[in-house]
Amino acid sequence: MSAVGAGVGLAALARPLTLPNGFVIPNRLAKAALSEGLGRRDFSPGSRIDNLYRRWADCGVGLSITGNVMVDRTQTGEPGNVVVEDRRHLDDLARWAATAKAGGSKVWVQINHPGRQIPRTVGTHPVAPSAIPLPGAARLFATPRALSGGEVRDIIGRFANTARIVVEAGFDGIQIHGAHGYLVSQFLSPLSNQRSDEWGGTPERRHRFVLEVVRAIRAEVGADVPVGIKLNSADFQKGGFAEAESLEVVHKLAEEGIDLLEVSGGTYTSSAMLGVDESLKESTRRREAYFMAYAERVRAALPELPLMLTGGFRTAGGMVEALESGSIDLVGLGRPLCVQPDFPAELLAGRAQESVVVPHRSGIRLLDNLTELTYYSVQMWRMGNGREPAPDRHPAINVGQYLLHNGLEGLRPRRA
Repeated sequence: MSAVGAGVGLAALARPLTLPNGFVIPNRLAKAALSEGLGRRDFSPGSRIDNLYRRWADCGVGLSITGNVMVDRTQTGEPGNVVVEDRRHLDDLARWAATAKAGGSKVWVQINHPGRQIPRTVGTHPVAPSAIPLPGAARLFATPRALSGGEVRDIIGRFANTARIVVEAGFDGIQIHGAHGYLVSQFLSPLSNQRSDEWGGTPERRHRFVLEVVRAIRAEVGADVPVGIKLNSADFQKGGFAEAESLEVVHKLAEEGIDLLEVSGGTYTSSAMLGVDESLKESTRRREAYFMAYAERVRAALPELPLMLTGGFRTAGGMVEALESGSIDLVGLGRPLCVQPDFPAELLAGRAQESVVVPHRSGIRLLDNLTELTYYSVQMWRMGNGREPAPDRHPAINVGQYLLHNGLEGLRPRRA
């Protein structure tokens, strides 16, 4: 058994992490947000979400982040989204929180608004910073309507309201979804935000929306409740949100007192976060952590800002190396928990060295993205139905099940 397997390096994974506000995460492994697609038709969490998080409750992570909970029931990103606009489903939310926390993990809710990323089969009236459609997807996504200034303010208030309610329900913290092409990242990108008012036109004004969301949430939940954000290192699109500007935004978020930054990257048209995009070099994949170079730049500039890195971690050695280098503070795991729900606990006990997860690539980008996302969505649905994952099934079977489950909506892959 290697040194890591024997426990010499495992202390790095098991060590608690104390955030600047005093909040303690029991260890250095985190379940990254994954869009479960298991909410009821009335947008409440139900028994299937409870089943999934009951299966994950003892998985060994110190922090579990839910899939994207939406702030507006008229603007959802996919079938099965949970929406929290008011207290009508407070009991269901409280049960979800208690179930997810039963094994000792801290549990945060990821809060989101899809902006223009709403499939036509889910909604035909999307809104966005500007009336610019999703590139190359006109048949699947309607052209959004540009938000008025008053509507922008309303959405900021919705983020804060949702945060207050889920904390009341018993969740431990909040993560703002600022990545993967959703509304926050649409405001940040010069490709999707071509406004000329206070919310766009210059980098400073494009950054304003996310900063106002952070301030509004903090005003509702207070300093003791951790508020984190998932942010793109870049969107990997020419002329888009680039790494240099992302670093500028991180500096501003640090000034606002953000408690945890999760680093990710890409959009649905450039899915670098899945490890199947051609923009990722093979050397990057071998290193496991897709966005480590960016995380190292953030750490050098802001050494006190807690960092979580998600995307590509597969081996105990890779995780320990990343933590012991001092570049990051938390290892984010997504897809491994869909096919190996006990993987973190096995890592911590020294009984596992490597995840079985490997990207499914054919060389056709759209097909690769669809195959990757549907494969893991179906595994979550199995657990939601009280069954174990089936990692050895052919990916095409999962795509077929996904399309049957959602109809044409299945053409829109899910990722939180």
